[in-house]
Amino acid sequence: MATPTTEGETSADGASLTGGEAVVRALAAHGVTDAFGIPGTHNLEIYRHLRAHGIRHVTPRHEQGAGYAADAYARVSGRPGVAITTTGPALLNIAAAVGQAYSDSVPLLVVSPGMPLRHPRQSTGLLHEMRSQTEALRGVAAFSHRVSSVDEIGSAVARAFTLFRTGRPRPVHIEVPLDLLETVEPAGPVRRAPLTGPPAPDPAAVGKAADVLRAARRPALVLGGGARSAAAECAALAEGLGAPAVTTANGKGVLDERHPLSLGVSLHSPAVQKWLADRDVVLAVGTELAESDLWGPPPALTGTLIRVDVDPAQMYAGLPADVSLVGDARVLLGALLAHWRGGTGDVPSEPGGVPADPAGVRALRAARDDETRTRDARWLPYLHAVRRVLAEDAVLTSDSAQCCYYGALPHLLLGPEGRYLHPTGFGTLGYALPAAIGAKTAYPERQVVALSGDGGLQFSVQELATAAQLRLPLPVVVFDNGGYGEIREEMAARGDTPTAVDLPSVDLPALARAYGGRGAVVRSPEELADALALALSTPGPTVLTVPETVPEVPEESPR
Repeated sequence: MATPTTEGETSADGASLTGGEAVVRALAAHGVTDAFGIPGTHNLEIYRHLRAHGIRHVTPRHEQGAGYAADAYARVSGRPGVAITTTGPALLNIAAAVGQAYSDSVPLLVVSPGMPLRHPRQSTGLLHEMRSQTEALRGVAAFSHRVSSVDEIGSAVARAFTLFRTGRPRPVHIEVPLDLLETVEPAGPVRRAPLTGPPAPDPAAVGKAADVLRAARRPALVLGGGARSAAAECAALAEGLGAPAVTTANGKGVLDERHPLSLGVSLHSPAVQKWLADRDVVLAVGTELAESDLWGPPPALTGTLIRVDVDPAQMYAGLPADVSLVGDARVLLGALLAHWRGGTGDVPSEPGGVPADPAGVRALRAARDDETRTRDARWLPYLHAVRRVLAEDAVLTSDSAQCCYYGALPHLLLGPEGRYLHPTGFGTLGYALPAAIGAKTAYPERQVVALSGDGGLQFSVQELATAAQLRLPLPVVVFDNGGYGEIREEMAARGDTPTAVDLPSVDLPALARAYGGRGAVVRSPEELADALALALSTPGPTVLTVPETVPEVPEESPR
């Protein structure tokens, strides 16, 4: 079968293929080597061709798990994640993962069958029939494309990869009518999304931003997930400005969190928000500055806001930009540094700068930590134990759990080599375990650890079977607070009697063993460190349950 030799070329291949093989051929043409999903009656023609086209398949135990795994695969590898479902309930099962990928700007491609081409509008009771799969997915994805011929399949896949490469990454759904999957038709040439370089920066906008930064006396950086490809440029700017940098959850570790300029993930801190509002210049890179980052409305900034984002809509969303830089963060910040170095500003070409006011930065960190010292004390010794064991390039996956958003996000320190994957914005439960499987699929040699609470883990606990089948060395650290701790506390804060939030204790280590893994209850940070080290070298999942208690508050800040 002829294939394109360079990006953007098409072959003269006039072969007739089934729709199922056309799907797989198109995926392989775009470099897809891994897919996640569950075979079903209507998608078997897709599965029939995966192996022949060199695509490895991972079978989670639920479609939502397939979506989260593909999401994490995309986040750590930089390549789009691919998930395959069957019709109806399977597609709806993955919808939550699609919503999460949309919220966090993740390139996720979901492929599913749909009702036959000439299926009548009137319901006929066909297996998995629903009114409109495309309308359902259109509400959570960037687009849902229902093809009408085998030849159109290649164009639909190329359209998806074009979106992934040229704009803000978002999830996409492609639907192939189930009769078309089995139909043999001319598939047309192999089509691939063309390579497109980032647009050249606007010199006037770059110059204006450089002038504003050069005149700044109290600058600050806010770094989001869109800054990840520009970590070196962000560090150089922070050091040249002497500007502390605060990150969003998705931007965690863009600037090493042990750097003297780092404020870590603390946009939600009242002390940090008050400080941010007083800056004369704020440079926000690759972030929405959203309520999910700030845990409330945005602060009323008194200075000039420079926004750098690939999405032009962010320039007037939330906090409107005073100076807009639209495009790839690495390209724009590189141009900004070059312009600055050509002017009168002294920006170091190598890392190693120190804050203009180191005592002030330390005081701000202390004020931030004092706000939550009592609440966070229960997690900190255990999180420090986790940090001691892990390599610098370890990947941690996170759930929407107190131990994660109160504990690990601000307090488990990472650098640019590591990754922390958290379901921000959409805030789904059950993300951590299947996401860890996806990350481990992308990078089998890197350490991967899932962090969760007992409530969230049970949304996707069946994926322990997937990790056991694949023999993935995968520690799952679970902080057990006996149910839905956050909601319990919110009810109590309202003066309500906590209702439906206390869950009977589950022996999660025993459940892990039943699935073919290992498990233990750990009652001290030392026990956790030892058990974690063993789990990282033991094939299969290991559930390590930490019963939550609130220890005596330490006298000094954990930092």
